[in-house]
Amino acid sequence: MDMLHGEQIAAADLTDWRKLAQGLHARYLVDDFATGARFVAAVGEAGDTVGHHPRVSIGPGYVDLELVSDDAVYRDDEGTEYVVEWVTQQDVDLARAITRIAADHGIAADPASVSELELGLDTADSAVIAPVWAALLTGSGDSQGRGSPSDEVRDATGRVPNLWFGDADEQADANRRFHVEVYLAPEAAAPRIAAALAAGGTVVDDSEAPGLTVIADRDGNTGVVCVDVSAAKKG
Repeated sequence: MDMLHGEQIAAADLTDWRKLAQGLHARYLVDDFATGARFVAAVGEAGDTVGHHPRVSIGPGYVDLELVSDDAVYRDDEGTEYVVEWVTQQDVDLARAITRIAADHGIAADPASVSELELGLDTADSAVIAPVWAALLTGSGDSQGRGSPSDEVRDATGRVPNLWFGDADEQADANRRFHVEVYLAPEAAAPRIAAALAAGGTVVDDSEAPGLTVIADRDGNTGVVCVDVSAAKKG
């Protein structure tokens, strides 16, 4: 099934959901664990019907869901096809069904609170170092390039954040090659950036804002606030 572009996802108008990194994310607020469990059971039944299920996490007062397809088709500029992890139409359809289930259960969404964390590592040769990180982070070489046309490391179980590789030359500062990426709902980005600045951070690059805003601490370590630009423009 073809991957959907950002504009297509935004046009679906999934009010409970936000596109972060590769998937659709939603948080639903529940009064207690039993309510959350009943909700998840109903979501599971809906997923059984179509043969597709979200990733689920239950905690005190919330149920977090992520929808992503493991077999989305990506085509590069030359027309070469890759199987990747990304949002497809089946994710959009199931997201709509879950929204209806939540309404039936009297459960409200908190879309501004969703977030996703990824790690970035700048390197001149990802193919050489990626096997080390695949083994260290996940214990399996199969996680290198999983769901991605690049050397990105992705754990199939979601135990650890994805690690992707950016370009760096050999003269880059070796002490600052790692950075974190925080994917947020569009409406949450400005308050999060303001909070980081109030805590002593600085903006070092906002040339691609609102999609990407690079924040540094006083030691020069950087984090990137990432927003789906399609959704931001629509909002």
